[in-house]
Amino acid sequence: MKFYVNFYFICFFFISTIKAQEVINPSVVKRIYTTKKLKITPVIDGDVSDEAWNEVEWSTDFTEREPDEGTPPTYQTLFKIMYDSKYLYIAIKALDEQPELIQQRLSRRDGFAGDRVNVIIDSYHDKRTAFVFTITAAGVKGEEIASQNGQSWDESWNPVWFTDAKVDEFGWTAEMKIPFSQLRFGDAKEQVWGFNMIRNIFRLNERSLWQRIPNNQAGFISESGELHGLVDLSPQKQLEIQPFTVLQYDSYPKEANNPYRDGNDFGINAGLDAKIGVTNDLTLDVTINPDFGQVEADPGAIALDGFQLFFREQRPFFVENKNIFDFQFANGSDNLFYSRRIGRNPHRNANLSDGEFADTPQNSTILGAAKFSGKTKNGWSVGVLESVTANEFATVKQVNGTTRKEIVEPLTNYFISRVQKDFNERNSFIGGIFTATNRNLNGNFNELHKAAYTAGIDFQHNWKNRDYFLDGNIIMSHVLGSPEAIENTQRSITRLFQRTDATHVSVDPTKTSLTGTGGRIELGKAGGGNWRYNGGFIWRSPELELNDVGFLRRTDEIIQFGNVRYLWQVPTKTFRNASVFASQVTEYDFQENLNRIRFEGEGNINWANNATSNLGFGTSIRGYSNAFLRGGPRWRTADNRYFWGSFGSDRSKKFSYFFNFSYVNADEDVFESSNFIFGFNYQPFDALNISLENQLVNTKDRAQYVTTLNFGNDKRYILGNIKNDEFSTTLRFTYSINPNMSIQFYGQPFISRGRYSEFNYVNIAAADRFTDRVNLYDENQISAININGNDFYTIDENRDNIIDYQFHKPDFSFVQFRSNLVARWEYIPGSEIFLVWAQGVVGNENPDANLSTSLRNQVLSTQKENTFLLKFTYRFVR
Repeated sequence: MKFYVNFYFICFFFISTIKAQEVINPSVVKRIYTTKKLKITPVIDGDVSDEAWNEVEWSTDFTEREPDEGTPPTYQTLFKIMYDSKYLYIAIKALDEQPELIQQRLSRRDGFAGDRVNVIIDSYHDKRTAFVFTITAAGVKGEEIASQNGQSWDESWNPVWFTDAKVDEFGWTAEMKIPFSQLRFGDAKEQVWGFNMIRNIFRLNERSLWQRIPNNQAGFISESGELHGLVDLSPQKQLEIQPFTVLQYDSYPKEANNPYRDGNDFGINAGLDAKIGVTNDLTLDVTINPDFGQVEADPGAIALDGFQLFFREQRPFFVENKNIFDFQFANGSDNLFYSRRIGRNPHRNANLSDGEFADTPQNSTILGAAKFSGKTKNGWSVGVLESVTANEFATVKQVNGTTRKEIVEPLTNYFISRVQKDFNERNSFIGGIFTATNRNLNGNFNELHKAAYTAGIDFQHNWKNRDYFLDGNIIMSHVLGSPEAIENTQRSITRLFQRTDATHVSVDPTKTSLTGTGGRIELGKAGGGNWRYNGGFIWRSPELELNDVGFLRRTDEIIQFGNVRYLWQVPTKTFRNASVFASQVTEYDFQENLNRIRFEGEGNINWANNATSNLGFGTSIRGYSNAFLRGGPRWRTADNRYFWGSFGSDRSKKFSYFFNFSYVNADEDVFESSNFIFGFNYQPFDALNISLENQLVNTKDRAQYVTTLNFGNDKRYILGNIKNDEFSTTLRFTYSINPNMSIQFYGQPFISRGRYSEFNYVNIAAADRFTDRVNLYDENQISAININGNDFYTIDENRDNIIDYQFHKPDFSFVQFRSNLVARWEYIPGSEIFLVWAQGVVGNENPDANLSTSLRNQVLSTQKENTFLLKFTYRFVR
């Protein structure tokens, strides 16, 4: 391990001394716009010729950022800003000598298609966070919260504001009216805010900025200009109340004799969401009996490796301001807060006897939730979330006709607190997080943690004009429960303390708690010149556990990584920009076993015609997996080589397409996989957008884990040669009647089919060659039988005509179809009506049938479950 650490630091020092071909950062003057208080209130209709706008002068002189940074744009943009006691007013002139070519593409809110202008307001003036208001030439509005100095853009934020746009013979114009209650700022005689404006000419793929920010500059929000002249502005405390009502009707296939599946259900639900400005900086969000239903279904997926799948959050309450609560501590999806744990499906199913039926809730009921969040002018970012989910009971219809209740999920309290503090002129921050999950087990649910706590500290320091950075975090977890619960945690696939060859961990059945740590330290260069590089370490101790309210796939890892990238940022006749990238990763466990060495390289080009392409390759050597045999010894994975690539056409055209592919091949043909994705986006006219994406994955794996069985006093780890084919196609369309009324459709059939052959058992798990790692069953040892309609394989390993062990035939063909049709009308700003038709079916097909037959049988020939929703919301704003 020491050799690789020394090698990494030598390479890092060498790269940091390279100066050749560096692009020198130009000296950029900070621009200032000084506004005035209006005397006459303008009408917000997109027409900027109102007399009210004559109080201030137009500002212009935008600078192109893409494709040719630092040059004048094809067409200039002008704007004015005024204010009164409650609103900020902005007028925009987007000049264009070819107004007939302006892209007026209609879309849903936050669609961001067509010609547009983004107004960036850093009212905190923390140089890391900003509110972004967008208007398109078609009058479609969008909003985002930009954080991490422009590295993260969250479009889930939906403030109440007013805007409109018009196209004329000189280009297009727009007006904005933004309530100060939707912004956050401190109390001062004169406000100084960060400010910038971005113009996008869609057909040219050209972006220009009011405040020039060179492409090689590491920061974005920090480099904005400034807005002055906001004098005697009183901070506005926000107050919004939004009641809602939902009517729901479900129809589904009737199940014989099951009183809870009689073919249809009807329900009505009502609740209240409120947003209260405690101060101008900090907001309290409260929800009572929330409707946390999501419109778009989760994509289909199968996890053959046994690890949990990550799905993104789509519920509005948790999505809004999620950047404040985020604490992604390592790599991948691991996070101390994974909001989909709240309101999850119950941990248990009802215990049923023959002839009994159960009505089990699909999700835990969220009794209430509150969120206190915001950022103060002096650099404190604060987030506190509290939520309680109810005891959940399954109603069981007994054989004698009576009913009983059986608890399937305990009352649970979730608490998350997050804080960060900026300092060093906003070039540095330090922060922390604390989460707590407490369950009221009442002597039941011995398999669950009674309590789980996590805490973490994160930090970042930037220097030399933010070109260089040091950041990282350190976390700790502590879970408590019965000996059964803690033993389950030790034996889970995330840890596998029962591994037969592990000397640094072991299962202790008497433990009632578990404490672990993790973290990341990273150092690098993020801006300035053409070179970018970074490197660092990640660790997850074996005892780490986050999965009560966080997300964690693996533990027992120490990862060293190093990356270097070279950028070509000056356009040529061939390309707009390009880059090459190389990385190296080494993985160990806490027993100091070397588990993997990986090298990768990649090139990316954005061509002059706005097409994009990339090509990459990599190799993984000296690979071992601690989890592959699910508690057995370390498994030697075959060395492999892989490559990937993609091509995408100009996305500003009415028709655009993309193609992605990847291919992996391992030594001795142990593993081979190919993945193809093809899709297109088509906008036949401004109101209609259609997109289609198809994915086909073909995998052959001679070492797919099947099961573990006993053979006398020995364990048999059974593997098979799987041929796994997956196919999905995702169709989306949006028809926009106007910027406030749209119809959206989402549909996805998904199939995963796996067929096994050439079963074998592990011989020497760490042997260099696959033929030494396994023993293949011959035809005299393995037989296929059917027992009561179930297929099994029986094994006579010692050939004495006596069955030694048996296992289910693992072949499968899983088919899923999900679709949603949503009509949305924002009849007044912030208040909406939704009409939703959701349809779906999940089932298993014959693995011997081909993919098209299975899809046809399950998707087209099977009665589907249907859900019809009608939702009304009304937002009261003060």
